[in-house]
Amino acid sequence: MATNTVLINVVSVIIVCVVVFYPVNVTSDDTVPIPQQKSQVESWFKANVQPLASRKDLDPALTKAEAAAVHIGVGKGGKFKTIQEAVNSIPKKNTKRYIINIAGGTYKERVKVDYDKPFVTFYGDPKSRPLVDAAGTAAQFGTIESATVQVLSDYFMAVNIDFKNSAPRPSGKPGQQAVALTIAGDKAAFYNCKFYGFQDTLCDNINKHFYKDCYVEGTVDFFFGSAKTIILSTEMHVIPGDTMDYVTAHARKSEKEDTGYSFVQCRVTGDAKSRVAYLGRIWYPFAKTVFSYSDISAAIRPEGWLGIHNSRTDGASAYLGEYKNTGPGSDMSKRIKFVKKLTDAEAKKYLTLSYIEASKWLLPPITKAVQDNSTHFRSRSN
Repeated sequence: MATNTVLINVVSVIIVCVVVFYPVNVTSDDTVPIPQQKSQVESWFKANVQPLASRKDLDPALTKAEAAAVHIGVGKGGKFKTIQEAVNSIPKKNTKRYIINIAGGTYKERVKVDYDKPFVTFYGDPKSRPLVDAAGTAAQFGTIESATVQVLSDYFMAVNIDFKNSAPRPSGKPGQQAVALTIAGDKAAFYNCKFYGFQDTLCDNINKHFYKDCYVEGTVDFFFGSAKTIILSTEMHVIPGDTMDYVTAHARKSEKEDTGYSFVQCRVTGDAKSRVAYLGRIWYPFAKTVFSYSDISAAIRPEGWLGIHNSRTDGASAYLGEYKNTGPGSDMSKRIKFVKKLTDAEAKKYLTLSYIEASKWLLPPITKAVQDNSTHFRSRSN
């Protein structure tokens, strides 16, 4: 009897080992909510945004593109001197991922990635970050086209890149808006990127996007557009000196439009003494913006948000939400009447990656770049 018990126990251990260690093909789960504890965000991200080799749920076109990546070098050690030259070298309607590894330094140029060049990655070394810097204004090019970098194609990714529009700070005259980046392509991700400007710094224009560990600074409407986007663990910094500033300006135009900004585990920073900033304004009648689990500084006014100050709407059609934020600027007792203090059930939608259908397209960032014998760079993940 004792011998049989020993044999059963041994077999059980073997079965358990087989179950635990047998390799599986993982599906990234975009239904698991972002945790409230900041210390848990990284482990949550790694568990729910798996690398390519572990995925079976991606868009087929993306899987095919990632399997045959082409690597291009810009700057020191690379084939091209400018980023635009590298972009121009990519064939139209490409079906492969093109990873443009950009050496450290400042690139004084305006860059455009057109509609017919999907699957493009801009990668910079985190220890020697590249800065793309130009000075274009709305008066010169139109607001959206004033961007230092304009991305119109799908499946774009940027990692460790700084974007800047160095046009002068607006004085109040028309046409002084100056965009650092315009992103209009679908399924775009930005990791550890920085965006510098004043009015209209980041045009998050249309389609689905994801930002993580980024920094955006500005004065008026410095995160604006009508995209459907999750912004995670990102700092939004209000530059002091104005009498009235707005962090966001969402442009949802109708109730049928499936768009909206979701800021999760973010920081809103600025000058606490002046306290002139708002989390956002109702740019168009159905604007949708939600802040959750975010640290909101005293730079934000007690009203929190600004309704439209013209005849288009009284603000009731907008969706402005806050959920379990912290910091002196998170006090909702004096918020304007249209702001919603979300319940757990209402907030859940904005806390999961399914909001942007991430399981179909979102991949973790490239983490290393090495130089090969062809004087190009090639990238790899840890």
